[in-house]
Amino acid sequence: MSAEATNPATAGPVAPAAPQALTASVAPAAARRKSRPRIDLRRLGRAALLGPAGRDRLPDAIGHVVEAHRAHHPDADLEPLRRAYVLAESSHRGQMRKSGEPYITHPLAVTLILAELGAETTTLTASLLHDTVEDTEVTLDQVREQFGEEVRYLVDGVTKLEKVDYGAAAEPETFRKMLVATGNDVRVMSIKLADRLHNMRTLGVMRPEKQARIAKVTRDVLIPLAERLGVQALKTELEDLVFAILHPEEYEHTRELIAENAARPGDPLAEVAEEMRGVLRESGIPAEVLIRPRHFVSVHRVARKRGQLRGSDFGRLLVLVNEDADCYGVLGELHTCMTPVVSEFKDFIAVPKFNLYQSLHTAVARSDGQVVEVLIRTHQMHKVAEAGVVALGNPYAPASDAPAPDPATAAPAMAGPATSDAAADGERADPTRPGWLSRLLDWQQAAPDPDTFWSTLREDLAQDREITVFRPDGGTLGLPEGATCVDAAYAQYGEDAHACIGARVNGRLATLSTVLRDGDTVQLLMGQDPASEPSREWLEHAHTPAARIAIQRWLAAHPGGGTGTTEPGNPADAVPPAPVRDGETAPDEPVAAPAASSARPPDGAPAPYPRRADVLADRPGAAARLAGCCTPVPPDEITGFAVRGGVVTVHRAECAAVAHMKSKGRAEIGVRWGDTTACRVTLVAESFGRPHLLADLTEAIALQGAEIVSATVEPPSQQRVRHTYTLQLPDAAHLPVLMRAMRDVPGVYDVSRAQHQAPPAS
Repeated sequence: MSAEATNPATAGPVAPAAPQALTASVAPAAARRKSRPRIDLRRLGRAALLGPAGRDRLPDAIGHVVEAHRAHHPDADLEPLRRAYVLAESSHRGQMRKSGEPYITHPLAVTLILAELGAETTTLTASLLHDTVEDTEVTLDQVREQFGEEVRYLVDGVTKLEKVDYGAAAEPETFRKMLVATGNDVRVMSIKLADRLHNMRTLGVMRPEKQARIAKVTRDVLIPLAERLGVQALKTELEDLVFAILHPEEYEHTRELIAENAARPGDPLAEVAEEMRGVLRESGIPAEVLIRPRHFVSVHRVARKRGQLRGSDFGRLLVLVNEDADCYGVLGELHTCMTPVVSEFKDFIAVPKFNLYQSLHTAVARSDGQVVEVLIRTHQMHKVAEAGVVALGNPYAPASDAPAPDPATAAPAMAGPATSDAAADGERADPTRPGWLSRLLDWQQAAPDPDTFWSTLREDLAQDREITVFRPDGGTLGLPEGATCVDAAYAQYGEDAHACIGARVNGRLATLSTVLRDGDTVQLLMGQDPASEPSREWLEHAHTPAARIAIQRWLAAHPGGGTGTTEPGNPADAVPPAPVRDGETAPDEPVAAPAASSARPPDGAPAPYPRRADVLADRPGAAARLAGCCTPVPPDEITGFAVRGGVVTVHRAECAAVAHMKSKGRAEIGVRWGDTTACRVTLVAESFGRPHLLADLTEAIALQGAEIVSATVEPPSQQRVRHTYTLQLPDAAHLPVLMRAMRDVPGVYDVSRAQHQAPPAS
């Protein structure tokens, strides 16, 4: 974009453009000005009407664009394209690319790329103007006045932020702005991808270090976005261009392999293609059989996977039919008349990929052992496979009796998390707002700074495979491959997932660290306490940025929370943490001291439910926190120790941690129970394994009026099972009765308070 615009008076040496660069160029104006006054659009409009390219005649320079556009949209109104070209050419007049070409060749090339993919007129109009606001005196208001709100929104979406204003954060913040705009209109990213493709085609004029930097951003951000939007035609060429820049030796080796294969006599792909044509003619299925050569990166990957390449490895066969049913008819004929490789069969028609891709994949074996991969799809599927969201045309086109949506007014409502059930229920519910994009927009809002956003974006986009898991209500969640129940919880509930206490996967109880697989059914078990805490250990199992950022934000706002132990990072208070398991909330959280909690609810308002007993510390203004290692409750004998931040941790007097801290010379602080008797306690039940034991235990707990905050069950060892429950009791005096009721459950031979050993004294 603007990085390639140069002033002719100061331009450096001109290098030859890459062979893929646009061949049609436009002659620059004879008189060039170093500085231009504000462009008068009315004057330009009169000039366009009176000049050689009048209203009834299109400029010759956009002839290729018009031809490609009419091939997909024969009835399109070309007047906006004519006016957009006049404005773009006039505003960029005098600017040169570093390749030595007039700058107008760049927006023309970008527009031609999109026209060949089938983009509609509004997208092409915006692509012609996409650099005008960034590099010339044209303003967004002027674009709106001349071309409408949709075009203005698209141009604004791809306009970069100024380094003068944002410094080093300009690039990540530009991508953040662009992604938010894409959430409202996917055509923004279509223009950006085409823009980057043309810049990559002509990148040879840049310094090597700048080529490498741009190629890395393209590899890490734009190629994954092209994959997610299904624009394979752009993605594959971008991959090859990046490959040539970042891995020149491997690129050259791959090029030699392709050249050697092309020089060999006989082509196994052509032979199998001809055989397939004969089979399909005899079956009466109208179909085209085409050879699809692999692009450079694909050949390189196959070579690394298989070693020595054979003729059939350099391409695949593509069978195009008219109807969906014909795809399966072709599959049946090929599997009947040829030798299929069953392990290679995949049905992406019945279950499309998250990026709209649909095809049947299979493979057939030749008598010489070579395997030929075959793709079967309809012509419409092929169009979508190549162009992705671009093939949707104008996805926001209103019904014939409805007004067109206004992206500017829609933006605030759409920029946040998707609110409709359809958007939340599946990747393909709304192709203009796919699930991955909604998730990305959700977590980017929580990214605290540009560096975190930039690194997290690259990491998120590197997860290039997705799975779909089902909720018990029939809805679905789209997650990256490797996601766990923790990720599913935050994907479904956002920050309310802090209260998640467990999950069932395919009907069986599972830890929150369980890795989910495509097609799993996940039921998330949520606690009733609105102030529940996530465990610090959840970070180890969080695979998605949304989950990690939400957990990190909570931990940053609650120092020392989420660990079930004392303030982290204080070596003098090195008490071993309670083993907070997946789905268990950490029981060690601050309890406000009376001096700091004098506020009362207004008259008539219900008092907040007490989460645990009040503790009074003999240190004015200090907050007290019940230690997670022993979870004291009234009327336990207790003692306290100060930790960083002025917080006092409260332990049972017989807790092993107390002796450990005394041996380290830590001074005790007097603490005593307050008036509130509600408490939270962790109990450990030891039992023999038997059917329905867990159900009987939880029923016994519920009958005593206790609320289960979290529960974990360890794998059986020698027919013995260990259960750990964190419970909320309305009155600590009921604890002995509760423990007796749990011991009375058949199979349970012991119930005790949680007590963890302190580390040996060094």
